[in-house]
Amino acid sequence: MRKILVTGALGQIGSELTMLLREIYGNDNVIASSRRKKEGHEELMESGVFEVLDITDGKKLAEVVKKHKVNTIINLAAILSAVGEQNPQQAWNININGLYNVLEVAREENCSVFTPSSIAVFGPTTPKDNTPQDTIQRPTTMYGVTKVAGELLCDYYYLKYGVDTRGVRFPGLISYKTLPGGGTTDYAVHIYYEALKNKKYTSFIAEGTKMDMMYMPDALNAVVQLLEANPDKLVHRNAFNITAMSFAPEDIAASIKKRIPEFEIDYDVDPVRQAIADSWPNSLDDSAAREEWGWDPKYDLDAMTEDMLEKLKVKLGL
Repeated sequence: MRKILVTGALGQIGSELTMLLREIYGNDNVIASSRRKKEGHEELMESGVFEVLDITDGKKLAEVVKKHKVNTIINLAAILSAVGEQNPQQAWNININGLYNVLEVAREENCSVFTPSSIAVFGPTTPKDNTPQDTIQRPTTMYGVTKVAGELLCDYYYLKYGVDTRGVRFPGLISYKTLPGGGTTDYAVHIYYEALKNKKYTSFIAEGTKMDMMYMPDALNAVVQLLEANPDKLVHRNAFNITAMSFAPEDIAASIKKRIPEFEIDYDVDPVRQAIADSWPNSLDDSAAREEWGWDPKYDLDAMTEDMLEKLKVKLGL
């Protein structure tokens, strides 16, 4: 039986993934952790074991793993792209020094490790359309630099020490449950809230800027699916391109207008986040994930929009 430690469990992905993992593996077998407790996450913190844990503290990390007899670490603790540009030193410390601690503890305690990468590993010199699994990775953000380094570090620990490391390159993630935490693709979440509340949204990303995106249920399934995949079939491990859809702000606006005809979008471009978006691919080739572990997303743009608006109406009491 898996005994899973989730770091960064109160973040955008972790807060939903932890609850799904507890459904699958049992509440007592999934230990949630975060640097501090947060209001609004009482169900997660109380439905199973919760530990206050900063992954830059390797000693405490090792203590938690030993205490709970953990054999799988899902490392979601990270500083995201836009926030990382405001404090690149902190981004490096958490994203790389923290990951190093996770891998060292995994090596010593014989744990498998899942740590997500991102489309941010690509840069302006990467092929923009149908970006290959194996291609140029020269990012221009600290977040991207840490994610490339993280992929290589995870590969090293697999090749050198036999640590079972796995990961996916997440595109922008969209969820009705938890607000995002400072990424470049955050507009694709906020637009739904504003569509329902104000029938209007001002995008900080420019018209025509295509980026890969994914609805959170698909992202969560990807983690579980790769976690349980046959290791003999995995060639790439760290990390697989995965995608579900690629769209620009006007595309998501058009999808919303089918359901809210009076919805309008305008633009007030944030140069920092726009520069990050411009350095990323328009679309990814995820054939390696499909071939090696059966990746197959369920939601396209219109299916996601339908579900987001329905769920958010309930959440917002509209």
